[in-house]
Amino acid sequence: MKARLVPLFFKADRTGKFERQLANLRNLLGEQAEFLPAVGLGDPVPDCDAVLFPEILGEAYRSVEKFRGLRHPILIITSEFATVSMWDWEIASFLKNKGVATIAPYELEQARTLCGALALRRELAGTRFLIFQDNPGEGFQPDIFKCFYWWEKECTDLIRQRFGVEIVRRSFKKLGADAKLIPDAEAKKEWKRWDFPLDPELTERALLSAVKLYLAVKREIGGDPSFRGVGINCLNESAFSDTTPCLAWNMLYEEMGMIWACEGDTLSLLTKYLLSKSLGAPIMMTNIYPFLMGQAALKHEKIPAFPEILEDPENHLLLAHCGYFGLVPRSFCTSWILRPAALAIVDKNAHMHDARLPAGDITMAKLDSTLAKMMVIEGSLKGYVQYPGSDTRNGAIVRVPNGHRLMKEMYSHHQLLMTGKHYQEIELVAPVFGLTLETIA
Repeated sequence: MKARLVPLFFKADRTGKFERQLANLRNLLGEQAEFLPAVGLGDPVPDCDAVLFPEILGEAYRSVEKFRGLRHPILIITSEFATVSMWDWEIASFLKNKGVATIAPYELEQARTLCGALALRRELAGTRFLIFQDNPGEGFQPDIFKCFYWWEKECTDLIRQRFGVEIVRRSFKKLGADAKLIPDAEAKKEWKRWDFPLDPELTERALLSAVKLYLAVKREIGGDPSFRGVGINCLNESAFSDTTPCLAWNMLYEEMGMIWACEGDTLSLLTKYLLSKSLGAPIMMTNIYPFLMGQAALKHEKIPAFPEILEDPENHLLLAHCGYFGLVPRSFCTSWILRPAALAIVDKNAHMHDARLPAGDITMAKLDSTLAKMMVIEGSLKGYVQYPGSDTRNGAIVRVPNGHRLMKEMYSHHQLLMTGKHYQEIELVAPVFGLTLETIA
């Protein structure tokens, strides 16, 4: 899908540059954008994803009300390199001071990323997330699971109102039962198509149960292209299945690009979907345990102490989920192996990934409960720590700029983690989705 852009021109003050620049942009952005017929500023704008100024002139200073009347993102891409021209900073600044937001990429890849984000915003209106749950909060650990906003009708309604995404809920109990009915022979045949490393302690029964759940979820999706994200209330309602969906999510992502979220967390799923599809960056979901949480975190993870950090320990976090670093596709990882389950809350037949991303720069992000803000924090993955027999058999250590501010301002224990620094890219596309950014520095 391409972004649909309407070029705008100034009717009283138009030069020959307009057509030349439009030709440049068709050449440089033709794979990412469809350029609709040009329209004069102030005239009705047809249905599109954004309006584009290939040329912006002094008439802008006298056209503020016409700018205010525009109901689409406003792109200023005025140089022959598909970036903003330095001569146009004054007009962009003037419009900003008048309350008119514009988007002015200063690198070619930024312009291409913007087009992708604009197309994604239109695609969201036909997107559905498939969530398997029955009575969230009523299963295991209700004191924890009854705390979460993503179960609320208000959250589901807001996701649809703000982004057009529909949450479709089906029974996890039925899914678990259907998976058990799949013959072993069918699961064995399916497994022959894959090549994932397995812990020798993982039993054949555990592996086949994992593959059966993958097949059962795939049948529920049924080839419907509108399903672009999946999730299961897999811990709280784990009694409904003899396995966990960890391998299934990995297989569905590697095969179909299907985005997933653990524990049926639709806020995490939406965050992950927006960032994955906009930026194309490797992204995963995990829990954060700031060192400043002390015993509250240590007790939950059944570990005696955080690792000793000599410099600024208060600015460090332990990242762990379901006994290991977190659920992450094998294709993102420096190491990956499927192991038996670590948590007592799931069936003894269940499983989890033991995976590692490369050490170095990372970015954490999450939408807030209004779906109008996103917290984005750049940090560094320093390495990994192991606590045998605990709920953190292999966790990651991440450094952030300010641990005390994180404790006061963080939205959620669930975080989306990307390799590399991505704040600038997210800042670029955030206005496309009507988002403001917060950070911790």
